[in-house]
Amino acid sequence: MISERVIRAWYTPAEVLALRRWLVVATVVNIVLLTFDYLRGDSQILLLGLFGCTVLAALRNFLPAANNPNKRNISLLLSGAIIAVGIYRFMLMPISMFNFWLCAWMIIPGLIALYWLSNQAVSVWATRELSISAVEYGLSRNFELNKKYQRIGSHTTLLHFSVITLIPIIWIFDIALSPGNALGGEIGDSFSGEHFSKILEGDSFWIWFRNSLIVSIGTSLLGLVIAIPAGYAFSRYKFTGRDVSMFAFLLVQMFPGIIILVPYFLVMKTLGLLNSHLGLILAYCVTALPLCVWMLKGFFDTVPRELEEAAALDGCNQFQVFTKVVLPLSMPAVAVTALFSFLAAWNEFLLALTFNTSNDMYTLPVGLASLISSTGQAWGDFAAASILVSLPVALLFLFFQKFLIEGLSAGGVKG
Repeated sequence: MISERVIRAWYTPAEVLALRRWLVVATVVNIVLLTFDYLRGDSQILLLGLFGCTVLAALRNFLPAANNPNKRNISLLLSGAIIAVGIYRFMLMPISMFNFWLCAWMIIPGLIALYWLSNQAVSVWATRELSISAVEYGLSRNFELNKKYQRIGSHTTLLHFSVITLIPIIWIFDIALSPGNALGGEIGDSFSGEHFSKILEGDSFWIWFRNSLIVSIGTSLLGLVIAIPAGYAFSRYKFTGRDVSMFAFLLVQMFPGIIILVPYFLVMKTLGLLNSHLGLILAYCVTALPLCVWMLKGFFDTVPRELEEAAALDGCNQFQVFTKVVLPLSMPAVAVTALFSFLAAWNEFLLALTFNTSNDMYTLPVGLASLISSTGQAWGDFAAASILVSLPVALLFLFFQKFLIEGLSAGGVKG
């Protein structure tokens, strides 16, 4: 039989268990955030931050133990000290959302610790010896609360990553909707649609948009026509040079694209494909083909061969087996491959800048770059055009997200 003392030793309130994990995270984050205080050059705020990190670490070490009221009292004092340091730091800083967020990483952990360590469950556990029935209730309570706290922690982490991702987007929207072409000013202080009107009413943007659309769609279609049969052949057949070819595809991806810029230019000039859509389509297909073939091969590998054998027994030839059995099952992977080919051509800048010297043949990335000159930067126009350029990509991801999830996950499952 397990002794009652051992049973009591098993139980620690969920609040204390959560604080043991979260205080480590809060301490590490606050240490990282001290870099902003260092860059500001304010020694007083920096010292307060160092002191707050030290108290956070001390609180982690002085968390309450069973039947030990002294450690609980010390932890309550440390929690109050953390809150006071965080509030005082914020009072010394200029009022802004960033400074509030920075100090919240110290104030909120202190408030949570103070609230949790002073509640009834922790107070009773830390100040007296619990009965076996109370321990059983506490373990049952922990089972429910641990899941809740893990869910809150996961959502808080994801929320921070989401906000960090959205900050540049909010900033560029603010620049696009603000009058003038300055980068400064408060977010949301004024609004104007002059930059969007200037871009949409001009002829250049629509010429760049047409060129990018032709090149991107052409790259996707031509890439699929080549990559689909190539990926299927590499997946299903054994032939001389198969492994060498696959290794060569990987090897090509290891080198930066700029090293082939001069050979590409000489080839395009010799063939008379400079300042043409066909030249860019061919160049982009060659660049994107290795990745497309590898993606499709990985998906074709997951299609059971038994399905093809069954179709062959029903009288289908090899072409019919591929078009009526394998290809319909592979549509998610085909959609993902087409989307990646489209995006590679839509966002490419260097080859488009090198092969096209006429404004009438500029693609969107090259056209956007022309808005920033050495004599003046039209930041508002540039931001508005950037948002308009990103809209087709966002819509593609929105409409094809089902295929994206299926295509990216299916290649990792066998059979």
